[in-house]
Amino acid sequence: MAVTAQQTPSIRISSPQGKWILLTTVLGSSMALLDSTVVNVALPRIGRDLNANLAALQWTVNAYMVTLAGLILLGGALGDHFGRRKVFVLGVVWFAGASLLCGLAPTPGVLIAARTLQGIGGALLTPGSLALIQASFHPDDRARAVGLWSGFGGIGAAVGPFLGGWLVDGPGWRWVFLLNVPLALLCAPIAIRHVPESADDRSHGRFDVLGAALGALSLALVTYALVEARQGSLTVALTTAAGVAAGIAFGYVEGRRPDPMMPLDIFGSRQFTAVNLVTLCVYAAFGGFFFLTALQLQVVAGYSALRAGTALLPTTVLMLLFSARSGALAERIGPRIPLTVGPLLCAAGMLLMLRVGKGASYATDVLPALLVMGAGMVTLVAPLTATVLASVDTGRAGLASGINNAAARAAGLIAVAALPLLTGMGPEAYRSADAFNAAFRRAMPLCAGVLVAGAALALATVRRPVPECRHPECRTHGCVTTPPLESPHGPAASGAGPAA
Repeated sequence: MAVTAQQTPSIRISSPQGKWILLTTVLGSSMALLDSTVVNVALPRIGRDLNANLAALQWTVNAYMVTLAGLILLGGALGDHFGRRKVFVLGVVWFAGASLLCGLAPTPGVLIAARTLQGIGGALLTPGSLALIQASFHPDDRARAVGLWSGFGGIGAAVGPFLGGWLVDGPGWRWVFLLNVPLALLCAPIAIRHVPESADDRSHGRFDVLGAALGALSLALVTYALVEARQGSLTVALTTAAGVAAGIAFGYVEGRRPDPMMPLDIFGSRQFTAVNLVTLCVYAAFGGFFFLTALQLQVVAGYSALRAGTALLPTTVLMLLFSARSGALAERIGPRIPLTVGPLLCAAGMLLMLRVGKGASYATDVLPALLVMGAGMVTLVAPLTATVLASVDTGRAGLASGINNAAARAAGLIAVAALPLLTGMGPEAYRSADAFNAAFRRAMPLCAGVLVAGAALALATVRRPVPECRHPECRTHGCVTTPPLESPHGPAASGAGPAA
């Protein structure tokens, strides 16, 4: 029997059913989360085994992000109407099927196509995992359940790069994807058996499919143009024009529809608009940094995949340990200072990465840079999330968080597409330590400059103080590639955790 938005869920977290619900939602969200954190570590081996050029490696990351960023808001709406458990299970099965295709891919083209399908599955399961918790647990247990879900997801984010490196160096990079199949075989039956179905009886059943398609198409075309721009062909020029046209059409459709996926009036809040612009700057820099650093450590510094994955752990660990204190500090002093100082610290960390070259020492070259970077992320991520949620009416907090999360993903994929172009990386640059190191040394100041721009924007525009943070994602958050995702489901929704 389905639980509607008007009924009060009664499952307690201490009950056997409550534990099963936590397990399946953590497993489901971890599938998408792990792929977003471990694929970068596998890129050099993928390139070698499939004889892929740099553009193919860029698309291995971005094909997933295009469909995930473009469809994640639609995925939440589908769950509201058709049933959150049903859409969540569909997403898990879809994601696993696409992962199987990734793991078996014989060519770069097949891998990129499968990653595109993976992003669709991620858009279905990512919002659904948190929505199921919100719709299933008794209100008295809901915050604790979300906190546990977020905490376990953060641990998964910390383990992800280590696990990815171990798989790449051991069974092989294909197991980075194939691992999702047994996880899905465990997750889906538990969800079907133990998670109650729920839906929002206020859902009208009208979906902004056109808006979602135009948004994803615009991202895909602009990304393609940036990746292929070094060729300077007529096709690139036409693709650029088509991408801009699709973006304009997206804005037109969203402004005219009675039930848009992204209501443009939400940007009437100057604070919301300002913080999203800061988000674009911050997560563009992060996306470029983690994409290039995973390659730099292996191609130039000579690290194994396992050592490179493990090397990146400090940023995630710092986020898990200190995000709660950062959120509490922002409550006392307001978000302006953290959102200004945080990006500057991250910029300093990226500039310290210029010391990482051939034969770099982890203790003296890599670790100091990542500690400074992690301190900056701790300083800014929780206040950024809280400020986004506080800048709109309570009833639109889920929508605001979804837009912010999608904006961060879009910024990251544009950065991955643009940085090789801006730094003069050739198609085979990642095969040459000297060529890649030279481009990396040009890229880090660019990423740092974008962060400085974000800090200046925050200093000039962020004003409203952050109220008391009641959102568990501000207390425990370990994903470094996207901000937390607040559930858009139900009037009592109050939290988010790791975003895939």
